Amino acid sequence: MTVRKANIHPSAVIAPGAELAADVTVGPYAVIGERVRIGARTLVGPHVVVDGRTTIGSDNRFFPFASVGAPPQDLKYRGEDSELVIGNGNTIREFCTLNPGTAGGGMISRVGDGNLLMNYTHVAHDCRLGNHNVLANGVQLGGHVEIGDHAILGALSGIHQFVRIGESAIIGAGSMVSLDVAPFCNATGDRARLLGLNSVGLKRRGFAPEVQAALKRAYRLMFQSGLKLTEAAQRVREEIPGVAEVERFLCFIEQSERGLCR
Repeated sequence: MTVRKANIHPSAVIAPGAELAADVTVGPYAVIGERVRIGARTLVGPHVVVDGRTTIGSDNRFFPFASVGAPPQDLKYRGEDSELVIGNGNTIREFCTLNPGTAGGGMISRVGDGNLLMNYTHVAHDCRLGNHNVLANGVQLGGHVEIGDHAILGALSGIHQFVRIGESAIIGAGSMVSLDVAPFCNATGDRARLLGLNSVGLKRRGFAPEVQAALKRAYRLMFQSGLKLTEAAQRVREEIPGVAEVERFLCFIEQSERGLCR
């Protein structure tokens, strides 16, 4: 165990075998398990519990009462040696829960870099989160959910297991999402339906006006033309060639197994 004593509150409990970078800070009454690894400059706040086979990168902040790495809430879980991997620069607010993977989902749950998980967010077993996402208060992710980069999930929204949320998508507060949401789209409601592109998100990410126009044209062809998805995708590639964002939009749609929000 590597720690610098000045950064560890005397009431914290750190199991033998845990690996902490020298400049990790651990607050009062925090508990860290024996197979936990925590990277540089990460702050583990008061009453946080980090357990299981959990690897955490640098510059993360865990706020009071977060539960990180506890066994999955899955009746099929049989104690397999699965893991949870969290990247760098994430903010995990109060009472968040993050679970490791299971044998049915590749044995790993992942959280990328620069994500904000607000109070009471739940990240279930085998989830995959990309980078720079915002999950507002009370967002609940079922098992095997995948979220791209720069997505925003509104407060109290629920994402059904195996659903994928594309990059720069936005989910309205209180939505129940049972089908895949394509990149750059706005989906809201119970069950969620598309309301158009996430135009504000595209502007905030700095997409050029011509890229925004291309995505709008692609959206209309895919979801408002009345064409079958395969026919619409062919037309998009013929009429809007060479735009990387449009190609990512199409690839996500073509890879959907669960079905798409429309």
